[in-house]
Amino acid sequence: MSKKIESHLSEERVFKPSKDFSKKARIKSMAQYKRMYRESIDKPGIFWGREAKELGWQKKWTKALEWKAPYAKWFVGGKINVCESCVDRHLKEGRANKAAIIWEGEPGESRTLTYRQLHREVCNFANVLLAKGIKSKDRVMIYMPMTPEAVIAMLACARIGAVHSVIFGGFSADSIVDRLEDCQAKAMITSDGGYRRGGVVPLKENVDAALKKYKALETVIVHQRIGEIGAPVKMKKGRDFWWHEEAAKVSSHHEPKGFDSEHPLFILYTSGSTGKPKGILHTSGGYLTGTYATCKYIFDMQEDDVYWCTADVGWITGHSYIAYGPLANGVTQVMYEGAPNHPDFGRFWDIVEKYSVSIFYTAPTAIRAFIKAGDHFPDSRDLSSLRLLGTVGEPINPEAWMWYHEKIGGGNCPIVDTWWQTETGAIMISPLPGCTPTKPGTATLPFFGVDAAILDETGEECGPNEGGKLVIRKPWPSMLRSIYGDKKRYRETYWNDYPGMYTAGDGARTDKAGNFWIVGRLDDVLNVSGHRLGTAEVESALVAHKVVAEAAVVGRPHEIKGQAVVAFVTVKGEVKTSDTLAKELRNHVGTVIGAIAKPDAIYFAPSLPKTRSGKIMRRLLKELVATGKVSGNVTTLEDQQVILDLQAQLQQ
Repeated sequence: MSKKIESHLSEERVFKPSKDFSKKARIKSMAQYKRMYRESIDKPGIFWGREAKELGWQKKWTKALEWKAPYAKWFVGGKINVCESCVDRHLKEGRANKAAIIWEGEPGESRTLTYRQLHREVCNFANVLLAKGIKSKDRVMIYMPMTPEAVIAMLACARIGAVHSVIFGGFSADSIVDRLEDCQAKAMITSDGGYRRGGVVPLKENVDAALKKYKALETVIVHQRIGEIGAPVKMKKGRDFWWHEEAAKVSSHHEPKGFDSEHPLFILYTSGSTGKPKGILHTSGGYLTGTYATCKYIFDMQEDDVYWCTADVGWITGHSYIAYGPLANGVTQVMYEGAPNHPDFGRFWDIVEKYSVSIFYTAPTAIRAFIKAGDHFPDSRDLSSLRLLGTVGEPINPEAWMWYHEKIGGGNCPIVDTWWQTETGAIMISPLPGCTPTKPGTATLPFFGVDAAILDETGEECGPNEGGKLVIRKPWPSMLRSIYGDKKRYRETYWNDYPGMYTAGDGARTDKAGNFWIVGRLDDVLNVSGHRLGTAEVESALVAHKVVAEAAVVGRPHEIKGQAVVAFVTVKGEVKTSDTLAKELRNHVGTVIGAIAKPDAIYFAPSLPKTRSGKIMRRLLKELVATGKVSGNVTTLEDQQVILDLQAQLQQ
């Protein structure tokens, strides 16, 4: 049965696009949206064929969609080179001298690459990869800071048909090992280091530590970002090569070959409810079509826009809305290397002012941090170039939405609150800025081709304000094709709840107007600052410490990060617990997974709340950290005193 959910809104106003915005927008009215949406659902081959045709295909497809649940093939028989569609095409269409990437490093240096210069760099690096024996379908790991070279490396892999797998630069050596072992990578592209909050992230050092455990990697190519400022970089002869030295040996001319539309483009690892990260596999033609169309319509990209997505390329947002979608649209975009609060919380607004950014896409986590830092930071900058704002990574609370609308958008900019996932490849639910009435807190309506619904446990569609599971009932071009090397897990994780339907793993409801409200994760995956972390991963890291006997990890609401990581730990034998031990365990998790996974709080407990069958009751722990008490059913607990003891500890 579905559960009635009371509205949690603190802001009931509806915000309609201005007439001036709508007049210039690609989608100008709700009537136009509804007409196009109906076609995209009823005639997906015609709708998506029209969108795909705008990209550079070397051979046209014979069939738009082949669907045998849960496996889809889009643009069957077509041949495309994703890199050619993102770069070469613009040279032929008059954008050769247009800025493609405007980059700013955290220390303050800047660089601009035109589409012609980007083309030259990508071709040159594609030849470096070929010279190192990298060929079509070989897996290449990328572990880099937010520099243009990260995007160049991704595009160069796509150009030669190699499959890239980008690792977030904040992840640890152990996280690198897990991913290397899973995809059996042949090469690694990294940097000597990157800047973050004034310090140096030792990327090459982390790679070296990982390669002590994973011996099969043949080649490491190192981009020099830090130079002599960081610690000297160790280079292993025959395995490690400097990017600039190898680039000088090869040509900057490369003719792109067309690959099958279903040719694998990248693997991106995302947290699962088990300890093992899932390698989400995306392919070429459908993925590019999805990211191209969402950029075009949701961000309403125009020829003179300066677009800035603040995500890292290590996450899906950086893939779809930095590396591929914007470049497929021929837009000028900003890339920034560092932290939003370095040297202070004015940094983002300085960049908006400096480069006259017109489209700004960031996370609710960042917005809440900006609110806390104070209005004087945006108030003292000229943000008048902005015409459109976006949010990504998690639902945005109404208070943050209103601040973003009034302080950053000056009350004039539409906000596109986007819902999507690593698995979906592109945005699935979002306002269209020229036509959709918005209300703070809702992602509003499905994008073209997205048949979204909310179902109860029996498979019946929920009514307004009834909570249930968010599902997608029909295939869409940018959907994941599998979990790399594990089709069984792919079927069981995403297609097991309702026959032929994709289960997103998020709870949601609709209101009477049909708007979708995303409630949050239904499984044991936390959303920390827009980053997905499996509770099992954090628990495994804690238990790997020599003093830990058992651990349970849950999420607690956090005003800045959305969710904070809270750990309950039982130590072995006569081990003494202390604040020092808690700090040691936090740092241990940071070493094993990465700083993003460090628990915000660790509570030591002689034992954890379990059922008589021995299962840890995380539901009770979640309630405890959120409210300070437990009101739910505790009759199945083996020892009810455990909860009382934990409750007393939290109250202290």
